[in-house]
Amino acid sequence: MIGELVKRLSTLLLIAALTGATELATAARPAHAGSLQVAPVLIDQTTDAPSGGVTLRDVGDRPINVQLRVFRWTQENGADRLTPTDDVVVSPPMITLTPRTDYVVRVVRQTRRPALGEESYRLLVDELPDPAMRAPGTVALLIRQSIPVFFAAPGRSPPNVGWRLVQSGREKSLEATNRGDRRLRVADLAIVDGHGNRVSFGPGLKGYVLGRSSVRWQLPQSGGIGRLRGGLFVTAQTDGGVVRVPLDATRP
Repeated sequence: MIGELVKRLSTLLLIAALTGATELATAARPAHAGSLQVAPVLIDQTTDAPSGGVTLRDVGDRPINVQLRVFRWTQENGADRLTPTDDVVVSPPMITLTPRTDYVVRVVRQTRRPALGEESYRLLVDELPDPAMRAPGTVALLIRQSIPVFFAAPGRSPPNVGWRLVQSGREKSLEATNRGDRRLRVADLAIVDGHGNRVSFGPGLKGYVLGRSSVRWQLPQSGGIGRLRGGLFVTAQTDGGVVRVPLDATRP
């Protein structure tokens, strides 16, 4: 029955994983979902040490079943994409957690292909519903956490991100293109002018610009960019600190 639930809800949850909705802002904090606690919430390894550990803990009062899978993470046409992979594996891929006990699982890069720059993956950790606890007439939903996993080659270059405004049909977006190898983590993203006016993309984590990739964020419908004057800048909180960089002057 657990297998049927996983199959039925996999499409919905894969979309949730792509948005990074369950990812916390700071990798040092454990992530919580239902009775499941996961730490750390980011794995950053080099190909010289191609193995990382994740600690799982059941903070509830009942045993829980957990499924773990790794997907290759790329960005295509300005959006995140997850695809199945055998290059990186997690062991064990399924586990039953006993309350108040720590379990360590390993995430291992097993391919012998040399890494180019930085490889990006997502570890999906699913807390599976207990069919015995489901009340009649209700729908049991899986709880998912999506953990970024990076394996870097020696000598990877730092992020080098340029920003521009683009338009596709009626949709206006802010595009970030990373010409470096290392990803850039983006939070509290906004476009500002020299007069203190700003167009905010909302507080908190907006996502990552992966190495040698581009990603887009749709401009907010309210408080449009047309009211900004003069030279424009992009501001954001990143894993390298606060950035304020010029925006391409071409406007949609």
